[in-house]
This record gives sequence, structure tokens and C-alpha cells, in this order.
Amino acid sequence: MKIVIPGGTGQVGTLLARSFAKDGHDVVVLSRGQSKAGQWRIVSWDAASLGSWTAELEGAAAVINLAGRNVNCRYTAENRRLIMDSRVNSARIVGEAIARCNRPPRVWLQASTATIYAHRFDAPNDEVTGIMGGSEPNAPDTWRFSIDVATSWESAAKAIELRHTRRVLLRSAITFNPDHGSAFDILLRLVRFGLGGTSGNGRQFVSWIHETDFIRAVAWLIRNDSIEGAVNLAAPNPVQNEEFMRTLREEWGTKIGLPSPEWLLELGALFIRTETELLLKSRRVAPGILTAQDFHFKYPTWREAARDLCERWRDLNRANFNLRD
Repeated sequence: MKIVIPGGTGQVGTLLARSFAKDGHDVVVLSRGQSKAGQWRIVSWDAASLGSWTAELEGAAAVINLAGRNVNCRYTAENRRLIMDSRVNSARIVGEAIARCNRPPRVWLQASTATIYAHRFDAPNDEVTGIMGGSEPNAPDTWRFSIDVATSWESAAKAIELRHTRRVLLRSAITFNPDHGSAFDILLRLVRFGLGGTSGNGRQFVSWIHETDFIRAVAWLIRNDSIEGAVNLAAPNPVQNEEFMRTLREEWGTKIGLPSPEWLLELGALFIRTETELLLKSRRVAPGILTAQDFHFKYPTWREAARDLCERWRDLNRANFNLRD
């Protein structure tokens, strides 16, 4: 089948393109810049206006829109504008292109984020009972901005009237894979250098999903014609930060992990030009729809996922690092 991935040159898009291409599907990635293709085609687009790229959507089995500016930056006024516009405009133009198709795609999977849910400790957020964020007492302005982005992103996708294309909003937790430069690679670097201790007070929940389960869930959503609307892509067992980091240290094989108080995290974020939301906001997300439909997670717990990721990271980097077997 033909799968079109707008904005598919990032970490997550590359995972999907690589997997679908390996399985023999016709994969087309829409990119704003010059990108090196793997076993798939790269087609140019500007993520904001209709163009010749729209022909790629005709007869496609699925469109997976991942377009959006990287949020790993300081939330300055200019960066906020770029982050918001890149998501809203790309969702709008993809929807418009689908609506104009003579042979529209069967399903449109639109990226969203689990950050849309409230910072909380009492209960997990699923698709039905989850509490939307933004109104938490004393929530930093940067957290409220992230909620505004997520809700605007989803609203732009839902605003397009589609009569023949199923629409799914992917509220994804952080996807972990061992590739160089990935979120897991960066996190493991802290552990390797003895800095992988508790972040803040350590009570905040961490939601995540292993790359294998992310890819499997996306493929499952393409096949399952009964699923529409928001779907949480997260492992079913989120854990608190203290346990999350301790488990990662144990699976890597180190006991040393210096804790990082909140003030130190804020200082570090300022130095490397990013925000602390990813580390300090409690993301307790439950994949309600996936579990209700008997989707089977290969890595349902963090220990299983961390063990696999550490082993594969070692395999990938054995030639460059003096790693013990």
C-alpha cells in the first residue's frame, strides 16, 4: 500500500518510513528541505500551501502528518510563533489537500501530543476521562503554551470536512529508540556520565512508548477502520521519574546518578537553550483505546523497554565506545 508521510524526515518519521519500506510498502516522505532518501521517495512541499505534492495523496492508503517545528528550544516569542504556525498550517493544508482528492486516502493520521493532558499525579489520563491541561494551579506559562499548541493543532485538523477519509489524532508520548541523537540517546548520555539521577522531586510521571510498539500501533490504526478521533500512543505503565531513572541506571549497569534539583534543571535548560517541561511536567497517560481493543504491547513496562534499548544502543555503538559485553 502507499503511505505518505508529510514532515517525515525527523526521528519518528524515519522510524515509520524505514519500517513501512522494509515491509514492501510504497512510502513517500514530504520534506521542506533537501533530504537523503532511504528506500522511499522524497517529494518537496512547503507545509503551508497546495502544490504538485498533493498528487501523491491520490489513492494513498494512509497519510501520516508529522510536520511541525522542533520544540527543543527556548519559548521566545519568535519560536512560539514558528512552533504554532508550523503545526496549524501543515494540519490545515494536509486536510485541504485530502478534501480535494478524487481518490482520497482511506485514513489520515495526524500527529498530536500527550502533552495536551493536565499535569497530575492522582489518576492516568485516557482518551475519555483525561483532563485537558492549561488550567493547573501555578502552571508555568511555557506549559500553558504547549497546551495551546496541542489544542490548536488538533482543532486545525478537525476543522476540515472529510466525507471519505477516516481521521485519527495521535496523542503520542515520547518515542524511544536507540538511534544517534534520539531522545533515548540523549537520556542515556546523562546516565553514562553519572548524571542520570532524579529530576526535581521525582514524583512526576513519565509516559513513553518503545519504537516497536509505536510503529505497530500506527500500522494497527491504519488497518482498524473502526477507530477515529484521539488515540493515546503510550505504554500502559507510566512510572514516576525517580523509578524511571533508577530503572534505566540498573539496566545500563551503573549505580551512580546525581540528582538534579529543579533550580539546576532550569539553569541547565537556559544554558542549552531549551525548556524543562519535558522533565518536570507529570505526564500520566493511559492508552485507553489501544488496550480496550486488545492491542498487545511488546514492551508494556519501562524495565523491559529500557533493557532492550540499552542492549541495542550498545550494539550500535560498540565500534565507537569501549563498552563491556
